[in-house]
Amino acid sequence: MPTSTIMHRPERTPHWRLFIIAFLLSQYALSCSPATATDLKDFTSDGCSLFPDGTMKDRAKWCDCCFEHDISYWQGGTTEERRKADERLRACVQDRTGDKVLAETMYLGVRAGGSPAFPTWYRWAYGWPYGRGYRPLTDEERRHVRSRLDSYWIKHPEGYCREKHPPAQLDKRSDK
Repeated sequence: MPTSTIMHRPERTPHWRLFIIAFLLSQYALSCSPATATDLKDFTSDGCSLFPDGTMKDRAKWCDCCFEHDISYWQGGTTEERRKADERLRACVQDRTGDKVLAETMYLGVRAGGSPAFPTWYRWAYGWPYGRGYRPLTDEERRHVRSRLDSYWIKHPEGYCREKHPPAQLDKRSDK
């Protein structure tokens, strides 16, 4: 029998780890708190986000499709509303281009990258504070959505796509 006994002390979690865990839990709890209708940010669009708005020849060829998609993503809503918004984007791009592969690529991109779980500027329900998820809009929230969109159109009567990609100016030179 050994003459000395080794005593094992239970491991303790360092205080800084407890602080980090408490901080992260508090941030999670705050992000999950219900937002009010007044928490809705002003509408913004960047066209097709991380994808071109069109071709080299027609730089805004499917930009309007992405703009309409941004309106849906900004306001958020249910899982079904997101799926329908993504399907409308795919159909719009295919109608504008006749390119099924391009339309499907864009559809798969928004399905993979647009989850409300991602803290990105282009996530589902990006107009609301992070953490809203797939909650349906209340009547009050819908009124705020309409009001914010009305304000957007007053400030931007041409919309994002016409402002970003104005139609080519007519050549005013006279033929001599």
